[in-house]
Amino acid sequence: QVQLVESGGGLVQPGGSLRLSCAASESIFISNTMGWYRQAPGKQRELVATISTDYSTHYADSVKGRFTISRDNAKNAVYLQMNNLKPEDTAVYYCNRVPLPVGWGQGTQVTVSS
Repeated sequence: QVQLVESGGGLVQPGGSLRLSCAASESIFISNTMGWYRQAPGKQRELVATISTDYSTHYADSVKGRFTISRDNAKNAVYLQMNNLKPEDTAVYYCNRVPLPVGWGQGTQVTVSS
């Protein structure tokens, strides 16, 4: 069964931090590169960070140096540590496999505002 459950979002002031968590079903997580996507109002969903099975990571230029993706293979979990948040980071954040996402979860809302 395909399942993705994201959590950890919230309202934060510019410059603040949040840590997002994602619990994935084994069928999605195992042997797959995982990623965090985000979708801002009126915009297309974009991929912001990926982590492969060998823990190699890649980031979109817009978040490089501020976000850190990690995974826990024992828990089928993916995390996104977000520091120095900016208003333009406001979006619903989703996790999924990369490059073929399946069965989107409900996402977690991140709002960066003073």
